[in-house]
Order: sequence, then structure tokens, then C-alpha cells
Amino acid sequence: MNIMQERAAKLNGELQYESDPDEGGTLIQLSFDMPRLEDLLKRRGIEVIEAVGSGEEGIKKVAELQPDIVLLDMRMPQMDGLMVLRQLRKNHPGLKVVMLTTSTNDHDLLEALRAGARGYLLKDIEPDELVLAIREILAGKTVVAPELSSVLARFIQGEDGELQEDKSANPFSALTPREYEILTLLAEGQSNKVIARNLGISDGTVKLHVKAILRKLNVSSRITAAVMAVEHGIRASASNDS
Repeated sequence: MNIMQERAAKLNGELQYESDPDEGGTLIQLSFDMPRLEDLLKRRGIEVIEAVGSGEEGIKKVAELQPDIVLLDMRMPQMDGLMVLRQLRKNHPGLKVVMLTTSTNDHDLLEALRAGARGYLLKDIEPDELVLAIREILAGKTVVAPELSSVLARFIQGEDGELQEDKSANPFSALTPREYEILTLLAEGQSNKVIARNLGISDGTVKLHVKAILRKLNVSSRITAAVMAVEHGIRASASNDS
């Protein structure tokens, strides 16, 4: 029985939440496919001060409203959740961010933890357990889905050598589909403005994706990244064929 289940059992399965100023907790929800989540949280005493559906808008709202915690969807349109997480942590180092996802992939969890996430929960979590997890994270703990607790232990112990080995075998494995797509366009010599126009996204979003690509490939310039892509046979036509 995990800590959330233990706390639920102590309350005989009847979880009732009232707004408690000592526990606090103002939350911004960043997700695009869970519209009912806001109401579920509010009914359980979590003050949802904003709910937005895009990463760019979320970054602006966090700066404006200064919440205690952010509930962030791993899969966001235009900017993926990890990119949003890194930007939020860069702008607000003390901010607590909880990733909400359907992914039980070890790599996704480890990337989120390295980027500073304080929670990594699955979207099928029961509402009462989600609230309990949020309370634990506000209290300073790190909470992950029970299915992934062994991965968290490995991360804490620094025993994630297998992940590093996989990355070295395929330097592009850590890229998201959007980052891979942008890398193929970099390999063609396209500028940020041209890439933005071709993909229908903003110039600023392209810049953030390029920064993420450089970091994941461990290179310092877009030229080096483009050369790597060409050397490995990555090209736009190949990505479009599939």
C-alpha cells in the first residue's frame, strides 16, 4: 500500500477536502484533453486559478499568477510538456510542477525528473489520489505513479546507466517527434523563420525546440546538429515518407 492509499484508508475511504490556508495550494492546469479535471480538483479543495490548453499560454499565465504548483500535461500542442517544464523551471526555480501523462516509459520519467518535476502521475489516477499526491508535493515530497516507483529509486541512487547507454547508441532517441521534424529542416539549412512558417508555429517556439535539440544532442550550435543529422542520413523527405 502506497502513502496515498494509506492516507485514504485512515479516512475510511471518505476523502473530504476543505480549503485550508495552512495547506495552501493555488494550481494552474496545463492540459488540452482533460476538461473535467479542473472541476474535480475544485470540488476537492484545490484552488485552480487558471486552466489553459497550450504551453506558450501556460508559461505566460504562470509568470502572471505565480501559482504554488502546476499540473502539466506531458503531451501539449506545439510545445511538448518537457519543453514547457524546462522553461517553467528556468523562469521559476522554486515552482513545483507535476507531470500528468499516459506514458509509463522510463525515459520520459527520468527526463521529467532531471528537468525538475516534483511529480509524475498517470492520467487514469483516481481524483482523490491525485489530490493526495498534490498535497504531498506541496509539502515538499516527490511523488510518482506506483507503477514507476522502481524507476524513481534508480534515479535517486544514480543507477540509470542503461538509459545513458541507449542514448549513446542512438543520439536522436531522446528527441520528440516535433524536435526530430525540426532537425530534418535544420539539416536542409532552413532558418527559424522558414521552419516556423512551414510548420505553422511561432518563431519563438522554433527557437525553444532548437535549444532542446542542441541540449539533447550535446552540441553547441545548430550547424553541428545539422551535420550530425546529415551524417546519420536524416532528411525531411525520409521523415515524410513514413
